[in-house]
Amino acid sequence: MKRSLIAVFIAVFVLSLAAEAQRPHRRSSRAKSAATPCAHDINDCVDEGCGGPHDPDLNKQKNIRSDDQAPVLQSIAWMKALPDPTDFTADNRNRDELRQIGEGKKITVVAWAMVARKGGKETCNCKLSAPKDTDNHIVLVDPAVEDPSLVADEDDSETAEFTPRVRLHHANFTRDNLEPLIDPDWKVHKKSEGKLLVRVTGLLLFDSEHFLRNHLHRHNNWEIHPVLKLKYCPQGETCRPDSDENWKDLESE
Repeated sequence: MKRSLIAVFIAVFVLSLAAEAQRPHRRSSRAKSAATPCAHDINDCVDEGCGGPHDPDLNKQKNIRSDDQAPVLQSIAWMKALPDPTDFTADNRNRDELRQIGEGKKITVVAWAMVARKGGKETCNCKLSAPKDTDNHIVLVDPAVEDPSLVADEDDSETAEFTPRVRLHHANFTRDNLEPLIDPDWKVHKKSEGKLLVRVTGLLLFDSEHFLRNHLHRHNNWEIHPVLKLKYCPQGETCRPDSDENWKDLESE
């Protein structure tokens, strides 16, 4: 009887070890699948994006290519005052409330651009990873801040994003073009330092993904996304928000 119990115990122990050995492999397989592109080129990626749990309506909003509205001049303070939705949840992703607040409106904002960061694989871009197929995240700080820095001011910043769909017709909307204007000494693997006064025009978007989870260092989850036009104020010039004088278009770089 004792021998039988010992044999059963050994068998159960061996089976447990075998099952445990398989678990890391299954997790690794899931992670690999989640990172696999679901299109070979951005031109083949549908506006809804693809892959895993995601919000196709959010992705469609991110992937707008152009817009005919006349832009309305707003301020960073105005963006900061925009409220969170009260009824938007993981189970209720209807964006009507967001549109009532302002999502989809075309706005122009003047701000300090502190950094243009490379994007990663996202479902809106079919998990493609090449620089031309990913977003660039631009940190915008209120121009009233006299000596802004990422360390001190990013938590109170707003976000603007270059997108690969817009980049198809605005080739200069890249990190490599904007970063040297922010920081003349910038290199790809160097931490960005400096600031650049920019006038950004694009569509107001509520990034509900970061509202529900994956929270970022910034004031709220309202963004200018996608950016449809970007002008900057050259060193030594004076540029006003409501005038085109002295502003230089990034498209001309």
